[in-house]
Parts: sequence; C-alpha cells; structure tokens
Amino acid sequence: MSFQAYLDAIEEKTGLTPRALVDQAKERGFDDPSVKAGTILEWLKADHGLGRGHGMALVHVIKHGPQIDAKHVGSTGSHRDDSDTLWLDGKATKPA
Repeated sequence: MSFQAYLDAIEEKTGLTPRALVDQAKERGFDDPSVKAGTILEWLKADHGLGRGHGMALVHVIKHGPQIDAKHVGSTGSHRDDSDTLWLDGKATKPA
C-alpha cells in the first residue's frame, strides 16, 4: 500500500481528511518534537479506531508534513507513490 493509499484509507475509516486529523493533532500539541509516536498512536486508536500501520502513516505527516522521501516516488511495487507530496485535503478534491 502506498503512503497516499494509507491516508485515503484513514479518511474512509474516520470520515475525516488527513488534514483535519493533523489539525486535531496540532491542537493537542502532538506536533511537538518531544512527543513520541506511541502517544500519538494511542490517541489515534482511542479516538479514531486506527491501527498501528495507518497510525504510523499519519504520525509521519503530523511530525514531518506532507513531504515523503523521493525514493518512494515512481518506484515499482505496492508502496509506490506518484508524488513526493501527499494530498491531505481528501480524496474527493485530489487532482487527477
């Protein structure tokens, strides 16, 4: 599953765009560098029912923003992404 596919699946499961979840995380101070991934994962599980895999995709975006390493772009296999910038504003508004 690509990074973007994880984010799209999170939206399907929660009904919230990745950006809405990032905004919630920021309101709670989870974007602070001292906050551990486990703390964020606990929140995502308790409040949104997300498991570790989907949660870790969102942890990356919360901590590092929508940029991903270019090594994942254009590669082959199931983890390939089309861009090094993830779309956070919902599947319905994603450019083609």
